[in-house]
Amino acid sequence: MSPPLPLAPPTARPAPRPGIELALRLDRPGFTLDVQTLLPGRGVTALFGPSGSGKTTLLRCIAGLERAPGGRVVFQGEVWQDGRQWLPTHRRALGYVFQEASLFAHLDVAGNLRYGLKRLGADDQALEQAVALLGIGHLLERRPQGLSGGERQRVGIARALALRPRVLLMDEPLAALDPARRREVLPYLERLREELDIPVLYVSHAVDEVARLADHLLLLDGGRVQAQGPLDELLTRLDGPLRLGEDAGVVLAGTLAERDTAWHLVRVDFPGGRLWTRDPGLPLGRPVRVRVLARDVSLARQPPWSSSIQNVLTGVVDAVAGEAHPAVALLRIEVTDSSGAHARLLARVTRRAAALLDLQPGTPVWVQVKSAALLEG
Repeated sequence: MSPPLPLAPPTARPAPRPGIELALRLDRPGFTLDVQTLLPGRGVTALFGPSGSGKTTLLRCIAGLERAPGGRVVFQGEVWQDGRQWLPTHRRALGYVFQEASLFAHLDVAGNLRYGLKRLGADDQALEQAVALLGIGHLLERRPQGLSGGERQRVGIARALALRPRVLLMDEPLAALDPARRREVLPYLERLREELDIPVLYVSHAVDEVARLADHLLLLDGGRVQAQGPLDELLTRLDGPLRLGEDAGVVLAGTLAERDTAWHLVRVDFPGGRLWTRDPGLPLGRPVRVRVLARDVSLARQPPWSSSIQNVLTGVVDAVAGEAHPAVALLRIEVTDSSGAHARLLARVTRRAAALLDLQPGTPVWVQVKSAALLEG
């Protein structure tokens, strides 16, 4: 007799989808937010797009600060909203960082951090960890009036992290800061990316912030998702809706491999090649990101000799696309290192140059990188 077939458990259900499941529609005069997507359950996802595209509205819907009737928000299998089912904001395991940190003027930093946190379930250990992560231990006895804009924002981020959130929502946290204060805060945001084991949703319309912080990109325009995917993939798509103009370029993940102390340079090795750039003083072996803009890349059909451009890679033209101006073309180049690892760069050239050099898919080229910006440090 054949053995009986194994029976599935009678209550078996499909495993919950990872990440953040969204199905939201919110109608307003002259604007409709209509988003159906699944966001990653880890790393930094940038909600990117022009002003008025719906980035902040989407973030507020996820947080429960805006109610999209009939919508659905499921965080890693936990239903926050589904039809009539509604979980209020204070019961959603999230931290929210606004554009400006609203601090009580009559309390010092320590008082601001502790205000209301006990009621919300925070503990001293979580608060101490947040203070250390944001580097604000020396500010605890100061009043908000004695803080810079960057310091106030770091306090606001620490307050959100002290709740031990399962997801961190950040609504353009650097928008109200001047360039110097932005440079002050960015390294701490990088620490969040490196050390937090929770997803971060980061609203921005600043390309440099997205390049420095994001792992994943959700492009919004007119309240709808135009594109979504890993940052490096979307930046190198020539047929997609992400049009950055003069800011077009790529972000390469690499490692600090060698230091030239005589010339104050450091070598970054990445899958596909290596680049020399200015030495920021970071330790060798550290993972870093390098941004290479298309306007800083030139191409040659023969090995360049006696050139001031020291970063020269070999590659093959992978794709060619038009630009906004009819005189310009954008080329995608695939570069490969000795191990066979490869990466993609973008180059902006005139159509005349592309024709004279016969640059088309499959053409081998020498890639000259005039400038590469190290994003860490």
